[in-house]
Amino acid sequence: MLNALEVFTTVVVGLMVGVEFSVAFVINRILDALPEDSGQLGRAHGGRMLGAVMPVWYIGSLVLVGIWAVARWHHHSTGLVVTAGALLILSVIMSILLLVPINNRGKTWTPENRPEDWKEQMNRWDRFHYARVAVIIAAFALLATALA
Repeated sequence: MLNALEVFTTVVVGLMVGVEFSVAFVINRILDALPEDSGQLGRAHGGRMLGAVMPVWYIGSLVLVGIWAVARWHHHSTGLVVTAGALLILSVIMSILLLVPINNRGKTWTPENRPEDWKEQMNRWDRFHYARVAVIIAAFALLATALA
């Protein structure tokens, strides 16, 4: 049963990494290349859609990692799992303090009401997001190593 929890947790975190990596390096690049206001409208829609799903995914991943760490507390790989959990906590803190405020503004923007510095705000969000992606990739790598 614990092995199934470990595999399930690693898959859930790995899928989250894949989604966030795709947003950073594929989706946003596509949106930025669209003509006129299409990219900004796409980012606003993505902010609404993923803004509703990702908090559950991040917190759910953290809960699963916590259960894994407690269940295998005396196992030799527990340090890796605890470190992965600490990185996921960092990613949640980064999200709340850095990314969510920008996302909450951006998801309401239309071509008629967006601020003049909307591109700078999106670029700032992108930079914070790259850092968050690096953090969750590290957490995923630690979980995959703990599985081995």
